[in-house]
Amino acid sequence: MINSHEDKDLKEEDLDNICEECQKDDESVSQNLILTGFKLCKSCRTSKTVFPI
Repeated sequence: MINSHEDKDLKEEDLDNICEECQKDDESVSQNLILTGFKLCKSCRTSKTVFPI
């Protein structure tokens, strides 16, 4: 069984504002994580939308 304290620590680590693509720290990363489920900054999200490959 997973301890609730350990589970809380994992969630806090997921909420950092570092983009998975460009590794930049940006406020839009947490916003896009809530909206889309991906940790992407605004510029990476736009580029993935225009060029999805």
